[in-house]
Amino acid sequence: MLDRLPFLIGLRYTRAKRRNGFISFISMTSMLGLTLGVAVMILVLSVMNGFDHELRSRILGMVPHTRIEAVGGVQDWHKLADTLSAKSPHIVGAAPYVEQQGMFASGGNAQGAMVNGIDPAAEKKVSIIGRHMAQGSLDSLSPGSWNVVLGQQLARSLGVGVGDRVTLMIPEASVTPGGIFPRMKRFNVSGIFSVGAQLDANLAYANLADMAKLGRVNGEAQGIRLKLDDLFMAHALTREIINEVPPGYRGIDWTYTQGNLFQAIQMEKHMIGLLLSVIVAVAAFNIISTLVMVVTDKHADIAILRTLGATPMTIMGIFIVQGLTIGVVGIVLGVIFGIIGALTVADVVAWLQQAFGVTFLDPGVYFISYLPSRLEGSDVAVITGVALLLSFLSTLYPAWRAARIQPAEVLRYE
Repeated sequence: MLDRLPFLIGLRYTRAKRRNGFISFISMTSMLGLTLGVAVMILVLSVMNGFDHELRSRILGMVPHTRIEAVGGVQDWHKLADTLSAKSPHIVGAAPYVEQQGMFASGGNAQGAMVNGIDPAAEKKVSIIGRHMAQGSLDSLSPGSWNVVLGQQLARSLGVGVGDRVTLMIPEASVTPGGIFPRMKRFNVSGIFSVGAQLDANLAYANLADMAKLGRVNGEAQGIRLKLDDLFMAHALTREIINEVPPGYRGIDWTYTQGNLFQAIQMEKHMIGLLLSVIVAVAAFNIISTLVMVVTDKHADIAILRTLGATPMTIMGIFIVQGLTIGVVGIVLGVIFGIIGALTVADVVAWLQQAFGVTFLDPGVYFISYLPSRLEGSDVAVITGVALLLSFLSTLYPAWRAARIQPAEVLRYE
C-alpha cells in the first residue's frame, strides 16, 4: 500500500476541490498548452517533411542529379555514358540532352521557358517526366517531328493544348537578306505534363536531334544527364568524374541548381522546430506554478502525512505523479490531434481552395502548388520524449520544496 501511496495521492491532488478552482484552472491551462504545443509541432514538422519529400521526389526527379557537358558538344553520348557507368557503380541511368533557353509565343501570348532536347527512351531512365504526362506521350518526340511537350502551367499561359502550334524564339540571331532576326521555329504541341511544381510553368521538352539542329550543336548532344543511387553523393561524384575524363568537360550537379532551396527547407525545419519547442517548454514549465500553488495549499496535508510516517521521497513522488499526470494527458491529446492534423491537412487545404476559390500556393511563385504533409514516426517519438522530459523536470522543484516541509512548524499553527 505504501508503494502505491504517491501514485494514489498524486492523482487525487490532480483533481482539486471546488474551493481550489483556480488551481484546477491553472492545471487545465498547462494541459491545454502542452496539447496545443505538441499538436502544432507534429503538424508543422509533418508539413516541412512533406516539402522536403516533394523536393526530393518531384523537383529532383525532374532535374538531373548531375550532368556532364562537353565544350563543343558530345560526339557519341552512348560511349561517354558507358565509360562513366564503368567507372562508378553509383550511376544508375544516363540520358543525352540539349538545353536551350527561349520564348514560346502563340496567339499574342508569350512565355519564357527552358527547352530540353531529349531522347524519350533514355530520358525515362533519369527522370520521372514519363509518369506525369497529363496528355500525350514522350514517345511523340520523334526526330524531325518538331513536336514539343509543355508543362501544364506553361500551356495554360500560352492558351494552347495538344494539337495546337507554338513558335519558339531563341536568343541567337540569324542573318537573312532582310536583316538580323532571332532564330524561330514552329512546334506542334504533342503532350502536356504536370508534376504539380514550378517546373510546370517554365519547362518544355522536344526531340534531341531537333533541338541539336535548332541550337547548332556540334555533336549528338550538349551533354549527358546522370541519375545516381544516392543523390547526396552528387557533388563528390561529379568532381571524381571530372578528374577522370579528358579535358574539355565540366560537371554540374543538383546542388548548384536546387541546393539553396533544399538547404532553406532544412534550415526552416530546424528553426521552426526550435521555436515551437519553446511553446512546449513554456506549457511544461507552467506545471511548476501549478504544483507550487498545490504545495502551498496542501501544507497541512503534507505535514500530517509526514507524522504518519511518509518519507521525503514519498512526498516528492506524490507531486511528481501529479505533475506528470498533467503532462502525460496533455501530451497524449497533443499527439492524437497532431497526427490527425498531419494526416488531413492536405485535404483540408485543398477543400478550402476549392470552396472559396483561393490559391494558397501559386505554382508561379512556389515550387509546388499544394500543401504536402508527411508524418514521420521519429518526429512524433522525439517530440513526445522531449515533452515528457520537460514535464518531469518541471515537477522536481515543487516536489523538492514539498519534501522539505517540516511537520512541527506547520502543525504548530493549525
